[in-house]
Amino acid sequence: MSRISGCFEQLKANGRKALIPYLTAGDPDTGTTLALMHALVANGADIIELGYPFTDPTSDGPVIQRAVERALKNHTSLRDTLEIVRAFRTTNSDTPVVLMGYLNPVECMGYQAFTDAAVAAGVDGVLIVDMPPEESHDLKVLLDQTSLDSIFLVAPTTSDVRARRICEQSKGYVYYVSLKGVTGAGNLDVASVQENLARVRASTDLPVGVGFGIKDAGSARQIAGIADAVVVGSALVSLIAGLEPGKTWEQEALQSRIGLIREMREAMDTA
Repeated sequence: MSRISGCFEQLKANGRKALIPYLTAGDPDTGTTLALMHALVANGADIIELGYPFTDPTSDGPVIQRAVERALKNHTSLRDTLEIVRAFRTTNSDTPVVLMGYLNPVECMGYQAFTDAAVAAGVDGVLIVDMPPEESHDLKVLLDQTSLDSIFLVAPTTSDVRARRICEQSKGYVYYVSLKGVTGAGNLDVASVQENLARVRASTDLPVGVGFGIKDAGSARQIAGIADAVVVGSALVSLIAGLEPGKTWEQEALQSRIGLIREMREAMDTA
C-alpha cells in the first residue's frame, strides 16, 4: 500500500477528510520551502502537493504564476525540488508528498531518471497537469513499477466516458478541478461540485479531492462535507508571498503566517 492510500485509509477510519496544501518549491527559497512543509504538517496538513517551477504554468492563476517567477529567479529546478523532498524525509517519514507541475522539466530530465530520482527522494505521487492519461503511457509504465502513484485531473467539462478512463488510470486519488479556469479564479459553486463528484465517484473507488477556488475555512468545510480531500493552493501561496528570501524562519513565525491551514483543518473536522 502506498503512503497516500494508507493516509486516506487512516483518515477514513477516524472520520476525517484530507487537507492537501500546495506550495511552490523555491518560493521564496528552498530552505523556507522545507520549513514551510514542516509547518503545514504541524498545522494539520495530511498530504503536501509540492510544485516544481516551470516557465509556462498554463493552468495557474496570477498568484501561483508570481510564486513560480520568484522560484525561477532563485534558479530552483526540478532536481532542487527533489532535494527538498529528500531533506523533508530525514525527519518526516509519514506525510505523503505529491509532485505537481508540468511535463517539460520531466521530459528534460528523462522519464527513467525522473522516476528513479523521485523514488530515491521519497516522493509518493506525481501529478503532471499537461500530461493527460492518453499521453502518459511511457511514464506511467515506469511509475507503476514503483511506489509512485499517478494522479490525474477531472474537470467540470469532462464527459462521463472520459472521466471513467481517467479514473481507471489513476492511483492514490483523483483530483477534481472545481471550476472552469485557472487556479485562484472564480467563485465556488458547491452544488455543482457535489453533482459532478457523484458522476466521478460512479467511475472509481479512489478518494476524490477537490481543488481550485477553495479560499477560506468556510469553503474548506463545505467541500469537506462532500469530498474526500480539500486542496488549497492560491490562498496559501498568497500568504507566503511576502516572505523574505535567504532568511532563517522560526517555526512559530511560519505557523502564524499560515494560520489559514489550521483554520481550515478545524473547520473541516466539524463538517
